[in-house]
Amino acid sequence: MNTAALNRSCGQLEASLRAGHFVMTAETSPPDGAAPAPVLARAGCLKGFADAVNVCDGPSARTHMSALATAAILAQNGIEPVLQFTVRDRNRIALQADLLGAAALGVPSILCLHGDDVTKGDQPETRIVHDIDSRELMRMTRRMRDEGTLPSGRGIHPRPALLIGAADTPVDPKPGWKPDGLRAKIDAGAEFVQTQFCFDLGLLRRYLAALAGHGILDRLFVIVGIGPILSAKSARWMNANLWGVSIPEALIRRLEQAPDPTAEGRRICVELLQELAEIEGVAGAHMMGPKQEEAIAEVIAESGLLARRDKARAHH
Repeated sequence: MNTAALNRSCGQLEASLRAGHFVMTAETSPPDGAAPAPVLARAGCLKGFADAVNVCDGPSARTHMSALATAAILAQNGIEPVLQFTVRDRNRIALQADLLGAAALGVPSILCLHGDDVTKGDQPETRIVHDIDSRELMRMTRRMRDEGTLPSGRGIHPRPALLIGAADTPVDPKPGWKPDGLRAKIDAGAEFVQTQFCFDLGLLRRYLAALAGHGILDRLFVIVGIGPILSAKSARWMNANLWGVSIPEALIRRLEQAPDPTAEGRRICVELLQELAEIEGVAGAHMMGPKQEEAIAEVIAESGLLARRDKARAHH
């Protein structure tokens, strides 16, 4: 792990990761409005449950309240944000300015992303920026944090104390497979990844074994993506439309046979969460789903993992 990061102040998410606690993060999308109340109405239920809440940056390539403003509102109200940064919409000068602003506003962690395809959004004529890619954003952030300088060489004081994250998709590794993409992200500055949905824990175990064999797990915290599935129809849609997602047929059958598929989807999520907490190499779970904040808070509560962690902390 990055030794420079150990010598600076950090957020609760980073502290929990470095202490070896199983973390639970969630996700929220900024509202379509110009007031803080809708932010808290949507994500306030996660306070005291999620260790941190990701704030999406222009999800689905549509306009919402700025992710930076949304993250600041969460931070001001005792909910630790992970601010997603896409390189789609801003050049390097704007990105650097927002990195400094985020740190000043109490954002302790960022997730560096490419950004959704604008042709799939509601303003497809939008001009894409992509001045730099997500790995260059990681390198740039690390330099600003660890060296206290902008790419131009100008000094920064104080430095932005940001934990740097990236996205990842677990795969079933074929013979000879190498984690070159993930290694490149680590070399660029990534200290944790939050993955695409992974409901196939057999595949996940094989993927983690391959990462361990290449020394990746010694350099990176892996937070695995799951979420409450609303129905069998929703599960089949995710399999067909979300890249890298494969919900096992056994789980889909459970949803089909359940008298209340939504409740069954939450039960499945609770079970997956509890199982993830026992898998070596998994640093935590990242729970996602459009407008599923309340369901995610319920899943965390029902899992019993918070009480177990509190008991372990008290014991130490």
